[in-house]
Amino acid sequence: MALSPGDREKTGSLPGSPVEQQPTRAERDKADRESQLKRVEYEKMETWLDGHPAFAHDYFARKATRSMIDGWYIARAVSQSTKPPVAESPHSPNSSSGSNTPVRKVSASEFEVQGTGGSLGRMVQTVDGSPSFLGTPSYLLNQGKSSPTRSRKSLNELKQLDDRAVLIELVKDIANELELSTLCHKILQNVLILTKADRGSLFLVRGKGTEKCCLATKLFDVTIQSTVEQAREEIRVPWRKGIVGYVAETGETVNIANAYEDPRFNCEIDLQTGYKTRSMLSMPIKEPGGEVLGVAQVINKIGSKDQHEAFNESDEKVFAQYLQFCGIGINNARLYERATLEIRRNQVLLELAKTLFEEQSTLSSIVRRIMELLLSLLRCERCSILMVDESSKVDVPKMRLEAETKDWSIFSQVFELEQADLENKGPHNGNGNGCRFPIHIGITGYVATTGETLNISDAYKDPRFDPKVDSETGFRTHEMLCMPIKNASGAIQGVSLLVNKLDGSAFNKNDEDMFEAFAIFCGMGIHNTKMYEKVCRAVAMQRVALETLSYHATAPQEEAQRIKKLVVPTSNELGLLKFSFSELRMTEDETLLAAIRMFLDLDLLNKFRINYETMCRWLLSVRKNYRNVTYHNWRHAFTVAQTMFAIIKSGGMKNVLTDLEVMTLMVACLSHDLDHRGTNNNFQVMIESPLAQLYSTSTMEHHHFDQCIMILNSKGNEIFMNLQPDDYAHAIRLLEHAILSTDLALYFKTRGEFFQLVEEQKCDWSEEDQRELLRGMLMTACDISAISKPWEVQKQIANLVFGEFFEQGDLERQQLNKVPDDMMNREKHHLLPKMQVGFVDAICLPCYESLTRVNDQMKPLLEMCQMNRNNWQELAKSSIEELVEEKKERIKVSAEEKDIDESETTSLSSSSTSSTPGGVQLRKK
Repeated sequence: MALSPGDREKTGSLPGSPVEQQPTRAERDKADRESQLKRVEYEKMETWLDGHPAFAHDYFARKATRSMIDGWYIARAVSQSTKPPVAESPHSPNSSSGSNTPVRKVSASEFEVQGTGGSLGRMVQTVDGSPSFLGTPSYLLNQGKSSPTRSRKSLNELKQLDDRAVLIELVKDIANELELSTLCHKILQNVLILTKADRGSLFLVRGKGTEKCCLATKLFDVTIQSTVEQAREEIRVPWRKGIVGYVAETGETVNIANAYEDPRFNCEIDLQTGYKTRSMLSMPIKEPGGEVLGVAQVINKIGSKDQHEAFNESDEKVFAQYLQFCGIGINNARLYERATLEIRRNQVLLELAKTLFEEQSTLSSIVRRIMELLLSLLRCERCSILMVDESSKVDVPKMRLEAETKDWSIFSQVFELEQADLENKGPHNGNGNGCRFPIHIGITGYVATTGETLNISDAYKDPRFDPKVDSETGFRTHEMLCMPIKNASGAIQGVSLLVNKLDGSAFNKNDEDMFEAFAIFCGMGIHNTKMYEKVCRAVAMQRVALETLSYHATAPQEEAQRIKKLVVPTSNELGLLKFSFSELRMTEDETLLAAIRMFLDLDLLNKFRINYETMCRWLLSVRKNYRNVTYHNWRHAFTVAQTMFAIIKSGGMKNVLTDLEVMTLMVACLSHDLDHRGTNNNFQVMIESPLAQLYSTSTMEHHHFDQCIMILNSKGNEIFMNLQPDDYAHAIRLLEHAILSTDLALYFKTRGEFFQLVEEQKCDWSEEDQRELLRGMLMTACDISAISKPWEVQKQIANLVFGEFFEQGDLERQQLNKVPDDMMNREKHHLLPKMQVGFVDAICLPCYESLTRVNDQMKPLLEMCQMNRNNWQELAKSSIEELVEEKKERIKVSAEEKDIDESETTSLSSSSTSSTPGGVQLRKK
């Protein structure tokens, strides 16, 4: 088959044509116009940013993420090397517009050797049975740089030379050219001069040996006047098809006077373009070893009288002589291209590895980084990393059984990412807490079990793929690349699954080689991070567990049965509906019965099918897990729960909160200070306690939540056991947020937004974000509700609070050898009223004022808080007056004692001069 030069204007092959389908010219023009419009828009934006550097700097300082900064560093580091064209993001029409991608967009297809379609070779070699980067290809040792392009003599100058001189001149023209496209263009133009042909094309063989698949035009339809850019069009011809395929396979020369008389010629392209192909000369281009590199073809002899005149023997001779030099030049250019790409590939890989190893802090962070790099490196739509459960010992039959039963116990965690997540356009699973995408257990399970790599070009043709996963999600799976991630000892730690390349092509050998090398770093990084996490957490958790288990125990069943038999008083008898309620005179059993009454009146036992004895035992276990500290004990937790009960029943919140929210808020109130040690978060950090090592923020609150979950999961205490899975998961999230909300540090972070919503009357409790703010504010209001109790009760509770503070201050003096803050300093006890006024003004009043705006029925909390604030203010004033009077009295007493001492001294002096016996006796006395 021959290809006419007019093929550069073709709109696609006709049915049956061996030439592969290409985009139509109209489609290309449309894409070019869209690209141009986007480019103009981005250029305007970039120009504006260039003119406003202060804004650009401020925006970057405020908005830049760690991923963006890492991507900038990689781009700067890689830009110093030779840079082939970089695949652009589909969201960015021009790389110069500066898309803020998390990592540099590098495609493994960049490292495909042009003209052959082959890989650069394995990056990872096996040395003594272990993977290694040793064994650098020999062609890397002989690098060179292309010399400046040499200008060829003009046609008039060449006409003055003989044939031998012309050949030598044209050989010199290509001798030092190492850029492959430019070299091929020069070759064709020189061949046209030598053979006096109208048009020419050059095809290079794709693949090697038995893997040869097709011939592709490096340049098509070259004329004397054309440029490289005009002729750069790829057209593929299947192997052994047409005249070009025949020449490439046999290595023979084909010289045809009338192309239409040769059965191998395909005239369909002529029909499409209107160009008439007459004579044709096709010759193989061979490397020094004799293997065919490609085919050069010239069409239509110029100046012949007979339109079917073939190229003559002289043309064939000079053509063959010149192509001998061309084969050497093309071979050298390809070697140079391979060397350049090899260097760049190694540089990119090392930069990616450097970026990866900077993230070895937690497993979720390093896996997230791996997925970001994989998506950008291999340019695919989705990436999943599944961590293999170390305790699972599976074989292939068991894996298949799991695939049928959807039992994914072979994997302990699943991490997922898609292209939209790189730009923060969608949710992502960075912590392995469930999955959004299908796991494809048949494929990932096979790789995890066998350690083999699977490269699937059509998922629906693979028997291990289950099409149901696509039908359930609406996503279409095409190509898949699944590869194991191993540690240094070769044990499989996880599996990486890549789905659908962005350009629609299949994952090729270059993708496999690049990821195989990168997977080694991934395995090392994951292994090191897991080991580090395991050691740190094991030490800290061991210390916490030993300390906790030595003190706590679940309440015995006999105690629950005893409480179960007691009569529970009504809410009115106990006064639970009043905000002024106090538990100071209640016994321990009475507080338990009152807690049961609150759950009964809220109908939580019926709504959530809680066994009555289970409820009794859970309450006993919660009470048992409170330490006997001065203030943060079971009675404080009970008081907080009673305030929440009063807010729900008497404060107008019953119709706002859902049943599940009511349930979790009541459980959170009773559990919010479990295992409190009588010291605050700051103290735990200062003494570097095991709890501080486990939780970097809200230290005690996280521990309270963990203790709460431990009790809820203990046998006989499972009050959530009848919840549906989704409700259970939601309840745990609500419970965690409620308990963490009792940290005043979080209260100060979120209250501004809540206050603004209330003040501007923009509250919409159908919005989950606003409901979350409301629940957090309610937890704070209940936690500080002691300030809203009657004055006599408030004074007693305040003494308990400061008593616990002073105990912490004593510990700070003993263990840390530091003077505690005034609030913790026993020597500053006289400042207690003043500190209470400051506490009310800063925390309590703003909280209760905002809740009163939400619902006026909570106003008693605000009114009592204001009354107690005034009482503390008066007490602060009287304390100051007492201090002044006490000081005056001390001065007066000191003066009187001084006068007495002087009088006694004078009396004794006079007595000492008396000679009477009495005077002597007085002196002796």
